[in-house]
Amino acid sequence: MKRVTVIGAPGTGKSTFSLRLGEVTGLPIVHLDQHFWNPGWVGTPRDECRCIHAGLLAPDQWIIDGGYSNTLDNRIAVTETIIFLHLPRPVYLWQIVKRTLTTLGHVRPDLAPGCPERFDPDFVAYTWRFKHAQRPGILAILDAAPPTCTVVMLRSARDCDAFMASCARGGTV
Repeated sequence: MKRVTVIGAPGTGKSTFSLRLGEVTGLPIVHLDQHFWNPGWVGTPRDECRCIHAGLLAPDQWIIDGGYSNTLDNRIAVTETIIFLHLPRPVYLWQIVKRTLTTLGHVRPDLAPGCPERFDPDFVAYTWRFKHAQRPGILAILDAAPPTCTVVMLRSARDCDAFMASCARGGTV
């Protein structure tokens, strides 16, 4: 694995999974949240996101975590392995609550400077709707992934651990 994309609903553990995978593989990690948010949770304009994204895709090796469906098509075109953390809604909603309570007011390492963790009802609503509003489009994009791209669906913490253990043993996807 040289170019890996990790996607999933908010709260599925994309950043944590990516960090673990980076430790196992030695691949550099790119957290899209660090590049697409500005201080005060101000989003980067769509056209600028695509330019930044193109630069992030240039290196030969990376693990990129984050959804950002407006750039997913370009990412998938050059990704070797896509890992979709396809966890149950109660799991990722609980993770959002837990993460918010434990890091409230602090900037997590996977976020952009000036973007402290906060309770955002709109974000919770987006997360709640993810299963029906976002997931079908993501699945369609994954179905159309190039044949050179391996798609891995991990549906539980056990699946994630097994995948990580396989990578640690030098296994391939």
